[in-house]
Amino acid sequence: MTNAHAISGPIDAAAPLFIVLNVGSGPDDAFKTREIIEGVLSEAGREHHLRVVADATRLHGIARQTVDEARTRGGVVVAAGGDGTINAMAQATLGSGCPFGVLPQGTFNYFSRTHGIPADTADATRLLLTARAHPVQVGLVNDRVFLVNASLGMYPALLEDREAFKKKFGRHRLVALVAGFVTVLHHHRQLRLFIEQRGRTRQIRTPTLFVGNNSLQLEQIGIPEAPLLEQGQLAAVALRPVGTLTMLWLAVRGAFGQLGEAESVTSFAFRRIVVQPAMPYGTRHVKVATDGEIAWLRAPIEFRVAPEALLLLKPDPGSAADLS
Repeated sequence: MTNAHAISGPIDAAAPLFIVLNVGSGPDDAFKTREIIEGVLSEAGREHHLRVVADATRLHGIARQTVDEARTRGGVVVAAGGDGTINAMAQATLGSGCPFGVLPQGTFNYFSRTHGIPADTADATRLLLTARAHPVQVGLVNDRVFLVNASLGMYPALLEDREAFKKKFGRHRLVALVAGFVTVLHHHRQLRLFIEQRGRTRQIRTPTLFVGNNSLQLEQIGIPEAPLLEQGQLAAVALRPVGTLTMLWLAVRGAFGQLGEAESVTSFAFRRIVVQPAMPYGTRHVKVATDGEIAWLRAPIEFRVAPEALLLLKPDPGSAADLS
């Protein structure tokens, strides 16, 4: 079994790179992005195979095909896109034994930023040529991968609103912020959740349950359990039932990195929890968000640390790339 604290290892300099570029992620022109990637790799003489995905519904199928090819050839799987694209590629790669590379193209890029991967496409591509494979922790929700976060309740609704705003106004952080405030103003549903941890069950009422697997995101909003991710744990965040004005104030506190200090916020670290929402009779599925993607999962909902790590190509700690 591989764990997230295993020793990093070098990559065969001749290993072919199997790259999936999702042209729906990020503001950059797809042709220019492809030109940069192929230009850097061709100049270095590195074998590579690049697939462009224009239809998001085909991403998971292409991801599986790409991983199969990479495994057969002893190659590296590379995701070029935002957090959702990276998630889909990681889902297919986890457990395959293939190293995993990232060329970030999204709006927030929490995963790549956490691991010191450059935002510049050319720099990130050059990193693929020299980086070692470092094991990184993966979260699972009902066996669905999440690298940044997973959630139910208000947060999935926020993501849906944010995507609608982005389609109308463009992919910018300010647009995402405005969409978040709109969600808070209109979301009033409270969840009743039964959370089992280490044989004990507790009941909470909350508008949302947020589970983080990204220390950078948790640090930015001020959750004290952020450092515990380095110890093989995940962090859960839940809000107590509050009014709209208090909810808006909590959003402001989160923007200033002070959410964890609020009395109406509860957070705790764990390796595994099972969540059973109280649902109407006959309802068995719950809307869950994983790294910005929405899915309906069958209850109960299990959150846990994956037994295997993702072998990520990233800068060595303390290197120039890692400090950039």
